[in-house]
Amino acid sequence: MSKLEIRSPLPGTFYRASSPDLPPFKAEGDAVAAADTIGLIEVMKTFQQIPAGLDGKNITFLVDNEEPVMAGQVIAEVDP
Repeated sequence: MSKLEIRSPLPGTFYRASSPDLPPFKAEGDAVAAADTIGLIEVMKTFQQIPAGLDGKNITFLVDNEEPVMAGQVIAEVDP
């Protein structure tokens, strides 16, 4: 069974937590619901929440925390 992709809606820097001293929104292997926040994208000091956009289980992040991403880039995958 193929995995479902979660893509970045815009270019910027991807953050898995809202602050360096807080845990990530989702950890590797967590289940997600469509409305769950999986991270933030920072563009010019503005932060946008990134919802999963789909329901799934066993999330796998394909980009590291604080890594630059492009619009449409796959940032995570989940099992359906």
